[in-house]
Amino acid sequence: MIVGFLDALLGRSKPAKPDLDQLFGLPNAALTLQAAMGFVATGIGSVCYREMEGQAFYQTQSDVTELLDADRGPKVEKSKDEYGYTWLICRGDPQDVSGLVTDLHAVNSTLEANGFGPALLCSLVSFHHPDGRTLGLVYLYKQGSFYPFAPTGKQQRDTVLELQVRGQVANDLKVEQDTGRWFPVWGAPGL
Repeated sequence: MIVGFLDALLGRSKPAKPDLDQLFGLPNAALTLQAAMGFVATGIGSVCYREMEGQAFYQTQSDVTELLDADRGPKVEKSKDEYGYTWLICRGDPQDVSGLVTDLHAVNSTLEANGFGPALLCSLVSFHHPDGRTLGLVYLYKQGSFYPFAPTGKQQRDTVLELQVRGQVANDLKVEQDTGRWFPVWGAPGL
């Protein structure tokens, strides 16, 4: 009780609990982006996490990959980035953002249900524009919110576009208000 009072008095807040159901707002956001800005889903989505040691983690990772591969769609791919994070990449029909989101939700919820939630970093769905620009809508697992990421080249991003996208999808997604948490995901699959 006193700790809660001191936190409130000092302006500290508890971090938001992850709400994986927020991912199901992505299909509406995809429609909004296409209608308002011309960005189209690529059919590529991914979940980024820190791989953990131990048989339990490897079995969980194997189970989720096997589950997603069972639907006869494209095989789930796994890659590591230069920062040591693992990306589990799901590919699907670009017109079926709902199906892609269901797969991403399955990966996140399986890892979370098996006690590996702290290893989750983010999920990402990628979009492209006919003029060549790319965009990702990134779900921050630990914040329970989204932000847009628009890379333009090696270690460069289009912050003006990111702010425009934030305005467009604000009614569809819980957007992260603290732009300091809009960290770059250089080399993310689909971007």
